[in-house]
Amino acid sequence: MNTPPLTPTAQILIVEDHELARFGLSMALAEKDGLEIVGEAENGQQGVELALAKKPDLILMDIGMPVMDGITATLKIKEALPDIKVLMLTSIQNHEEVLASMAAGADAYCMKDIKMDRLYQVIQMVLDGAIWLDPAIARTVMQTLPAGAGMASESPAEATAGEGGIKKPHGRVRYNAELTERELEVLKCIVDGKSNKEIALILQVSAHTAKAHVASIIQKLSVDDRTQVAVKALREGLV
Repeated sequence: MNTPPLTPTAQILIVEDHELARFGLSMALAEKDGLEIVGEAENGQQGVELALAKKPDLILMDIGMPVMDGITATLKIKEALPDIKVLMLTSIQNHEEVLASMAAGADAYCMKDIKMDRLYQVIQMVLDGAIWLDPAIARTVMQTLPAGAGMASESPAEATAGEGGIKKPHGRVRYNAELTERELEVLKCIVDGKSNKEIALILQVSAHTAKAHVASIIQKLSVDDRTQVAVKALREGLV
């Protein structure tokens, strides 16, 4: 797959407790154009220390680690350096874990079986301001988000998450353009799980118009699909 290189070079920090996984990520990403691996850590505490020292553009963060887990580490990093992007990596499809990660300020959540070329694309999107959620768990998460479901047990990340388990974003949020009043109405319908046909009926517009509004919102919020629209809207308090 010919993926356009990142410009300028993006500095990447890898935080992963399994040595082979850490080595594999480092070797594979080092071969990608526009990426520079500036450090590796084997637990969350080391990850926080390296992040403060190196100030990378993006961190690949494992979740389940000794000494300090990835969610707590992300919270500490985002509090100190909110502009650093954090991409969470896990092998577990757990919506509570995802919500806690997003509440801590994570910008993306990927399963560890993601293809390397796709991971590279996700890194590009996140560096460009997008929030990305792995499709393998997006549907499960969306079944809980509209109801404002919180996490099962309180952690440092959850304690600061705010009402409904969703934390307001750190630092500047990037949009391609501001949403219109009509698009905000459509956005609320998307968050409520409405289809394009249902949106058209609610707003008394044609199905074609409803579809066009959804496409415009996806483009303006710099995401891939309507699921990610809903996640970003809830996380950033747009509705």
